[in-house]
Amino acid sequence: MKLRSSETFWPLKSAMKYSYPSIDADLETEILIIGAGITGALIAYKLISEGKKVILVDRRDVANGSTAASTALLQYEIDVPLHELIKLRGLECAVDSYTNGKKAIFDLRTIIDTIKSDCQFEFKKSIYYCSLKKDIPFLRNEYKCRKEHGFDVNWLERWHLEKMGLNAIAAIESKTAAVMDPYKFANDLIHYCKKKGMLVYDRTNITSIQNQKGKTIAHTEDKFTITADHVIHCTGYESTETITEKIVDLKSTFVIASESQEVLPTAFKNAVFWDTSHPYLYFRVTRDNRIVMGGGDEEFKDAIKRDKLLPKKEQYLLRHFKRKFPNINFKLDYSWAGTFGETKDGLPYFGKQDPNKNEHYVLGFGGNGITFSVIAMNSILDSINDKKNADLEYYRFGR
Repeated sequence: MKLRSSETFWPLKSAMKYSYPSIDADLETEILIIGAGITGALIAYKLISEGKKVILVDRRDVANGSTAASTALLQYEIDVPLHELIKLRGLECAVDSYTNGKKAIFDLRTIIDTIKSDCQFEFKKSIYYCSLKKDIPFLRNEYKCRKEHGFDVNWLERWHLEKMGLNAIAAIESKTAAVMDPYKFANDLIHYCKKKGMLVYDRTNITSIQNQKGKTIAHTEDKFTITADHVIHCTGYESTETITEKIVDLKSTFVIASESQEVLPTAFKNAVFWDTSHPYLYFRVTRDNRIVMGGGDEEFKDAIKRDKLLPKKEQYLLRHFKRKFPNINFKLDYSWAGTFGETKDGLPYFGKQDPNKNEHYVLGFGGNGITFSVIAMNSILDSINDKKNADLEYYRFGR
């Protein structure tokens, strides 16, 4: 017997510590940020810290898009390995992207401490492993490349991995990675910015944007307008609705989470794991000893088709977990699916798509969306002020 459909109000009300109104009048501001997920929150934090007047809007409840589905593995490693990224984008861009990703994890911790967010941030090691002998040369090349360019990595043999309970052949161990609760952090950060003067409106859908006499006018579904000097799009995968350039391949991805376990091996808890297969599988542990595993990507974005696959993907992920960690019991508790995307070089897109419009984008596609968004904080002011910036060149449109 199905007693109710979807979610009722009360559980959602209890889960949402902060609530915000929708827009009910025409507004003016210096900067309008569209997208109140973790990216919009970080950009807002930067701009509020610089004394800017900011309005933040989202078509959903705050942080209820991709942020709510993120598994929040924070790594400096990019979906494209360093030795391949050097070939694609050159030495400087590749090494800087990896280096800045590492710095972003520590910058994120500083922000968390500043706003006093209890988002369960924890530093971890990152274990990038292979399960097939044919992948060992690839992994060796990546290890040597990272060593050559100053990254603190170790080579692990099978017996090292067996001590972690991992059934794999070899791995690269990186010293810098982390995990956190992205939904909690985004909500805390937005609330912090609101206390500093930012206006926040959810359930506010922007349907069109006009550029008139140096001003940018955003029109809402309810026929109100927000007039701003600059608009910053932090809309993630939904940016494909407003961008004409083909910049990302959208896919479907799947995640499962276990019941909370009384005991997990310390080595397993102290690391995040991901493999050399494409698309890769990844594993992490939450503070309350739940195991989160993701992967099984499919080359389509149809939500109905994606969600119908979820029961099958649950079993797929469970089988792969058992093969990799045969001594750990994974009791399924939650599962979900979402839209995912990859760019041709694994890197984000920052800045203006059209140099004649004051519309800016911060699009951190791929598995590094959060760290990319932290990196974007360092270039958003230069984008607004039309100043040159290395990141704006690395991650420009039309590259």
